[in-house]
Amino acid sequence: MTNVPKKLFIKTYGCQMNVYDSERMAETLAGQGYETTQDQSEADMVLLNTCHIREKAAEKLYSDLGRIKPLKVANPDLKIAVAGCVAQAEGEEIVKRAPMVDLVVGPQSYHRLPEMEARIQTGKRALDTDFPEDDKFEVMKSRPKVARAPAAFLTIQEGCDKFCAFCVVPYTRGAEVSRPADRIIDEARGLVENGVREVTLLGQNVNAYHGCEGGLAGLCSQLSQIDGLERIRYTTSHPNDMDDALIAAHGDNPKLMPYLHLPVQSGSDRILKAMNRKHTAEEYLRIIERIRAARPDILLTSDFIVGFPGETDADFEDTMALVREVNYGMAYSFKYSVRPGTPAAEKPELPLAVMDERLQRLQALLKEQQVAAQEGMVGKTTTVLFEKRGRTPGQWGGKSEHLHAVHVEAEGELRGEIHKVEILNAMTNSLTGRIIG
Repeated sequence: MTNVPKKLFIKTYGCQMNVYDSERMAETLAGQGYETTQDQSEADMVLLNTCHIREKAAEKLYSDLGRIKPLKVANPDLKIAVAGCVAQAEGEEIVKRAPMVDLVVGPQSYHRLPEMEARIQTGKRALDTDFPEDDKFEVMKSRPKVARAPAAFLTIQEGCDKFCAFCVVPYTRGAEVSRPADRIIDEARGLVENGVREVTLLGQNVNAYHGCEGGLAGLCSQLSQIDGLERIRYTTSHPNDMDDALIAAHGDNPKLMPYLHLPVQSGSDRILKAMNRKHTAEEYLRIIERIRAARPDILLTSDFIVGFPGETDADFEDTMALVREVNYGMAYSFKYSVRPGTPAAEKPELPLAVMDERLQRLQALLKEQQVAAQEGMVGKTTTVLFEKRGRTPGQWGGKSEHLHAVHVEAEGELRGEIHKVEILNAMTNSLTGRIIG
């Protein structure tokens, strides 16, 4: 008699690193007899992999737990697990507020899931929010040999030592740690063997990577030697860690794509100092200047926080001026929201109406720049890695070198192939074109 696989439903909040972590947790639990499902109602375990970056992250978790509760009532054997940064920050508070939760695990401890899962199967709770000495990636060294999407995430660095005044990452992910290059190369080779042609290297502060000689530039150089790996990207970066070698690599390494996400958060030196960013607006602009000198066609994106405590109209206008000078291809912008335990949490907040008005103005400018970047691609040729079929018969979708979504009409199987595409039309969030090679 064969064992019936247990079903695992995972909901992932937040960043790309959480997407990667969810994938690794699913692989870890596969060894305990679980296979993933997209149907929450048939799950034997529901795992919520949380993010603490956005506003009211904990409240969103408890709201989701409230929606799951009827499933637990209907099926008392259903196991509820909470992972990620909210799990790390809240810990025992989650179990107190939501007694139906069986398992709470922080982002540095999920390699211990098999032991924790075995514990909850005996009717006990499992809680692990330590920063263990053992390397989770070494414990989970092997990955299953299954077909993968043409583009994949690969975590190379975790944690952050910057301690920006608004950010909880140093408290939930810990100090900066870089994975050894040989282990990253081995994992990348395994991904390529299973169909991956593009990797995005991940880290809370990825360009602070120091796991090999030459830092991130050196790692990208080693990865570029892997046959079949055609594209390399990385995110998220800090301006202070854009060293000379990495800037030069954007011009010298043809597999390093012409796309860079480089958060600045504000254009005001006064606010940057209050944020503890340790750089000025002018220093950021000079870094952008050098990057564009190395790779003139690079598409730049960024992050902005509007309404940081103490931000004046003049400070906000400095941000608008910086955005106009850089001219981003796209950017993320948010109203400041308090993160308990961070230095900024002790400062008085700006009126919500002021933050709303500033955010609307900033987003209008960023949208204008994004549309211009999209329209500027019309008539040009780019290469596209095709990932999946479109919504209509004969349509395929993929990503350009600049990470634009591109759609074409084509017969046959294009998944995993890279083709030259002439861009014919631009929409706000995607491009259409025709294959020319």
